[in-house]
Amino acid sequence: MQPQGFKASVSKNEERSEVTLSNGLIRRTFQIAPGFATTAFELTATGESLIRAVRPEGAVTLDGRRYDIGGLSGQPNQAFFTEAWLKDLKPAPDALRFIGMSTGVPVAPFAWKQVRHHAPDATWPPKGAAVKFDFEVPTSAVAAEGPRKVLWQDRFTTKLDPAWKVTRSNAAERVSFENEGKAGEIYAPANVHCFADRALPADAEVIEVGIDAGTDTGTSWGPGLGLVFEDRVVKVNLRPGDRGEHGQFELRDSGEERLAKVAAFAAKDGGLSTDQPYRLRARLDATVIHWEASLDREPLAWQPLFDSSRPAGAPKAVRVGKTDRKGGASDEAPNGEWSRSHITGVTVFGAAEAKPASPGTKPALIVSVHYEIYDGIPLLVKWITVSNQGTKPVRLDKLNAETLALVESRNHADIQDEAAMTQPQSLRVETDMTFGSFDAEQANSHIVRIGSDPTYKTQVNYELKEKCLLTVEPVRGPSQDIAPGTTFESFRVFELGMDSTDRERSSLAYRKMMRTIAPWTTENPLMMHMRDANPDKVRAAIDQCAEVGFEMLILSFGSGFNAENNDPAYLATWKQVADYGKSKGIELGCYSLYASRSVGGGNDMVPPKDKKLQFGNCPAVTSPWGQSYLAKLENLFPATGFMVFEHDGPYPGDVDVTPRPPLQRGADDSQWVHWRIWSDFYKGLREKGVFINAPDYYYAVGSNKCGMGYRETNWSLPRAQQLIHTRQNIFDGTWEKTPSMGWMFVPLSVYHGGGAAATIEPLDEHIDHYEAMMLGNLAAGVQACYRGPRLYDTPRVRDMVRKNVTWFKANRDLLESDVLHLRRANGRTLDGLLHVNPALPTQALLAVFNPTDHEITETWNIPLYYAGIAGDVVAKSDGKEQSLKADRFCRIQQELKVPAGGFRWITYARK
Repeated sequence: MQPQGFKASVSKNEERSEVTLSNGLIRRTFQIAPGFATTAFELTATGESLIRAVRPEGAVTLDGRRYDIGGLSGQPNQAFFTEAWLKDLKPAPDALRFIGMSTGVPVAPFAWKQVRHHAPDATWPPKGAAVKFDFEVPTSAVAAEGPRKVLWQDRFTTKLDPAWKVTRSNAAERVSFENEGKAGEIYAPANVHCFADRALPADAEVIEVGIDAGTDTGTSWGPGLGLVFEDRVVKVNLRPGDRGEHGQFELRDSGEERLAKVAAFAAKDGGLSTDQPYRLRARLDATVIHWEASLDREPLAWQPLFDSSRPAGAPKAVRVGKTDRKGGASDEAPNGEWSRSHITGVTVFGAAEAKPASPGTKPALIVSVHYEIYDGIPLLVKWITVSNQGTKPVRLDKLNAETLALVESRNHADIQDEAAMTQPQSLRVETDMTFGSFDAEQANSHIVRIGSDPTYKTQVNYELKEKCLLTVEPVRGPSQDIAPGTTFESFRVFELGMDSTDRERSSLAYRKMMRTIAPWTTENPLMMHMRDANPDKVRAAIDQCAEVGFEMLILSFGSGFNAENNDPAYLATWKQVADYGKSKGIELGCYSLYASRSVGGGNDMVPPKDKKLQFGNCPAVTSPWGQSYLAKLENLFPATGFMVFEHDGPYPGDVDVTPRPPLQRGADDSQWVHWRIWSDFYKGLREKGVFINAPDYYYAVGSNKCGMGYRETNWSLPRAQQLIHTRQNIFDGTWEKTPSMGWMFVPLSVYHGGGAAATIEPLDEHIDHYEAMMLGNLAAGVQACYRGPRLYDTPRVRDMVRKNVTWFKANRDLLESDVLHLRRANGRTLDGLLHVNPALPTQALLAVFNPTDHEITETWNIPLYYAGIAGDVVAKSDGKEQSLKADRFCRIQQELKVPAGGFRWITYARK
């Protein structure tokens, strides 16, 4: 409400080797020596700590090897940490080493060309402070690490060493780990256990096992490698019996399953090729086990499979062979067919020998962690860059941009698998790599996850399943090659502190974040959806828009306009129409369908066998058709002068397994490549000032609006029902969106059926309903898509539309400000919203509707705290002024008398 007092800063405490980002609302502190890590993350207003344990800043997987970015090890209890403990923590082994930092101010990642009305306080880039922390990737990541000491090795070339303890199923006497005298050869049915354990030295860091699947047809009981810890077994096994349906490799940790595929290991049916032996290895870091696989031939080419949380302590033993789902000794019925597989060898390594760099050698790879903190909002923005200053390309297989050991929002002594879990209440985390939903949480579900933390041994939940470990990492990719002399830049992470569990206050904080990171969403033009792309009829519609005060016209879906027609004569015709619109003060643009169509010719996405495309079809933008389509869109706007684009829909996050060189290798990089291409396109339109309607969560990369959230077939309901749904949809949608972020719909002509009872045409015959629909949207600060061939059909309809548009524009800045949710429409009582903005001359506007067929009089408590109003209040309504007194909670009592089917509005200001 008064953000001017909360200035962002970056400060350094040399004595404590600490750097702090703070603005008086949120604070994050980093220890930079002897190791680097976040050691405090707090909400300053409440003093609440957001983290309970120290974690790395993130991680990068480069050419198959994962590196933590900083991190400290040795915290004795994961529930909390003390100043004394921090002094004793050691730099995490194998973590990237901090080498320097720089500070500055926020820089806009792309330009916002401001060509239309927006919020008066909108700023880009946001004001604040920035810092960049640089980390050196050791030369071993680019070339080869120093040799590791072999602690012990068994190639199973003679009789089985007595150090191995064999455990075999009693399902049949012939089950054996030493079949026909061959050490390591397993003869057993597919779904029974047969394995051997051997003790591991305490300094073991890498365990490798050779496996030939042979004729084994097991899945979860396939041959594999397990690590035996004090409290459980963590194992990865081959799945030779899975013929492309689910996965080639399986990770099991306390019974929890994860699956992985490697394209290079696939047979024609997509399953694991059993014509060749493999090596599995487990690399142990301080908090993570990195599981990798390679063909068992030189040179080894390790492929990342999984990263799993490392249990406390060192593993006691290595377990090789066939186990059950928990890495133990049980069988599954039916037992399956008898088969042979072979453990061909086990090698246990200690620490790697460091290769000292030559004097004066510059790091070939620099990983940088960037932060921005802004004035007046408890928000941090974070992203990662990888700069290749060497002479060889490097592949960034995986990227973790954030890991936070969060304080639990709740403690569950037990958790049912089907129960919904509570999300963190004090921190909201999102990214700009969002797709596939109108809803922020769903659009981030592929990248932001709250999982369990099995290293947190003192949590209340006995099975260690409490959701309290936040990670920000795409499920797939990015799998991008970084050429010498180039820099890779990640998605951005937005971390918003919440100082209250009150829904309205938390909603206001989120909406403020969206106005901060995407201020173009405050653009909110009045728009007509023109149903007919006849140029003469469009000019007539432009005249009507100008006459009543509308600002934009979109050639709607089904209008006949073809955004893919790049014939110069066709584009020239529409440039003339667009120029005519500009002369009238009306911006013109068009609609184009992308995500839900099929174009054929091998240009459509092909999902993994166990997945479906979100809309049934989606072309690949990396295909020849897709590149041609993109080029046509790139040409469309300069050729026509169009200033609005409705893209239906943007890329929804589908995975495409098809290699499409040179842009895409396949499933692992397809999400990243598609998102990057389309987000760059939207950013380019934003830089040109083109307004973007996109039914997906692309706000942070340039989109202006998404749907508010409605069911399209409801516009075929009887008109009176549409009125209630309109106000319900807006009430619900504005918990997560500002009024200007979401569009609604007004079907002037028939849409999705319903006939005459559902449509407003003829407009003059249904002028009362038309006005009620306009007010239901405009009084909420929301713009609808008015779809039809005209905005009015008689002078009195014209005058009605102009009157309501004029009222909206007179109160526009306040109507487009925040809303407080007073009462949701229910068809029986008054419903309404309160607009608030303490920075405006008039600080609040109440909009109330009566849906019934009789007058209603009620007294409401009007909350004016978020309007910045206390004490004496001036209320204005129907040209009359009233003096009121707010109570100590900044509330006033307001009598409301609203006629049948009517609307009333009242403004409030400080006296």
